[in-house]
Amino acid sequence: MVLLGACSTPSAPGGADFQPGAPGAGDPYFPTYGNGGYNVAGYDLNLRYDPGTKALRGTATITAAATQDLSRFDLDLAHLAASKVTVDGAVATSAAQGNELVITPTAGIRKNRTFTAVIDYGGTPTQLANKSLGDGGWLSTADGAIALGQPESASTWFPVNDHPSDKATFKLAMTVPDGLTVLSIGVPGPKTSTGGWTTWRWTESSPLASYLSTVIIGKYRMSTTTHDGKPMITAVPDSLPADGPAAKSLARTGEIADFLATQFGPYPFDAYGGIVVNDDRIRYALETQSRPTYSQSFFADDPDSVVIAHELAHQWFGDSVALDRWQDIWLNEGFATYAEWLWQEHAGTDTMKAIFDRTYHGFDWSQTPGNPGVEHLFGDAVYSRGGMTVYALRETIGDAAFARLLTTWTSTYRDGNADTAELIKMAEQVSGKNLGTFFQDWLYGKTAPPRP
Repeated sequence: MVLLGACSTPSAPGGADFQPGAPGAGDPYFPTYGNGGYNVAGYDLNLRYDPGTKALRGTATITAAATQDLSRFDLDLAHLAASKVTVDGAVATSAAQGNELVITPTAGIRKNRTFTAVIDYGGTPTQLANKSLGDGGWLSTADGAIALGQPESASTWFPVNDHPSDKATFKLAMTVPDGLTVLSIGVPGPKTSTGGWTTWRWTESSPLASYLSTVIIGKYRMSTTTHDGKPMITAVPDSLPADGPAAKSLARTGEIADFLATQFGPYPFDAYGGIVVNDDRIRYALETQSRPTYSQSFFADDPDSVVIAHELAHQWFGDSVALDRWQDIWLNEGFATYAEWLWQEHAGTDTMKAIFDRTYHGFDWSQTPGNPGVEHLFGDAVYSRGGMTVYALRETIGDAAFARLLTTWTSTYRDGNADTAELIKMAEQVSGKNLGTFFQDWLYGKTAPPRP
């Protein structure tokens, strides 16, 4: 990464010194992810994809507000080229530097001012190379594509401030050859066709972390209903049976979301659903906002409602309330793992105590969820020890205080970001207990914490 901003641009009228925005969001785990100097309010994408040539092209309109007197700013964009960039209607200078698109407007942007950047771009999007964290990014398929992945993926198909600390709304109009389906997040819009091409539209009106966006193109069997007055859209590939384990699992989405709402508070988004993909490169499920995406491998033999519960729990923990830095990923995965246990007890297939006891027994305590490191970002400590931490917290502060904590947390930080320190503070407030030692033992200790 080339560090931009070694010197300032000339002073703008009024005497303010305009400076370049930082080329990273400052996350200790991923210093080059995201950018500084502005906050995005919304992404509006108008794109066309041709599966025959693998070419993606179109326009991204980005509305943002400067957080400093800004001379230039970066967007994350990998392996795609910008052909024209304007800022507030005036042509801006742009240059690709690695996976950064560096934009210099004709005049400085004052702090707190809202501005609009319009980027025409295109090329052949590619898959991300970081295999240690799982295949992701833009994955071309025989009849379409899948854009998916964590901790990054969005930058492989649109210019973005690719860090969860900068949440924004999301609109997508994707044009593809007739006969293909385009699936994404949020509420569907009108579909139009002309000249052998069809444009599909999707809108997510709640701000999201960029890795929670997705677009999936191909031949899918889509079901559209309503649940609690909101659109419920599920989809499975045409290659899978209409009444198979994947479809049966997705059909329980509303039921499971309703149960979780009794524990976590009102469902936080304007749509429900889920998408199953059948691609050997994807061996995970991801909580893409309002419409989780699942690998077919979860449903290879039988329906699996537990993974549905996990990804739906993320709609509260990870999506609506997003992490502020990747070190705190246990806040996402620990609560989602706890939700799995809740669902299993509710369904009568197991008890939370039994699951906790089995998990606690013989666990490798050398890995910590509170600071797992990049190499263990998706390790067992984050998930299983994170889930045990949540269960142990409930046992320590009592059911009533714990219930208040869950609903207060999801309502206070709805549509925003939070970190571990804020959770500890809130847990102490609702319980009236000093929990410093508890969280130190469970999140950072290298030996088995005391059983609750």
